[in-house]
Amino acid sequence: CAWGRTEGERRRRRSGKRTGRVLPVLRQPDTAGGGAMPFIDIQGKLGIDVDKWMLIQSGKQPWNRAARCHVFEKEWIECAHGIGKIRAKTECKLELEDFYECLHRDKLHKRLTDIKTQREKLVKEGKYTIPDHHLGKDEQRP
Repeated sequence: CAWGRTEGERRRRRSGKRTGRVLPVLRQPDTAGGGAMPFIDIQGKLGIDVDKWMLIQSGKQPWNRAARCHVFEKEWIECAHGIGKIRAKTECKLELEDFYECLHRDKLHKRLTDIKTQREKLVKEGKYTIPDHHLGKDEQRP
């Protein structure tokens, strides 16, 4: 499948017959994998990798360092591979939740805000005093 040309256009071009058209309209080929390819792969032609590494963390990363959530993404992909989207939503829910938490850290932020509000509550009640080094004061040294 050539970019933007139908079988008839390729045959006419090979036979040397001229068509009345100036240039055929480029269109993306139908891919069985479902992923759309770019019209022109400039990054591939220039040999650079600007943003491809952000699309999937299991792929090649800058300086060959594994991404922060690489392990969680790999577990989720291994679980969901080959079973379909509908089954993967139920069967791989734990792996997806772990991967999502690693990316967004929602549970961690909620826990930290709960700790902070509890500390403020205890300070108001007088049951807890904040150490000086947490207030930005230097420790007294001999």
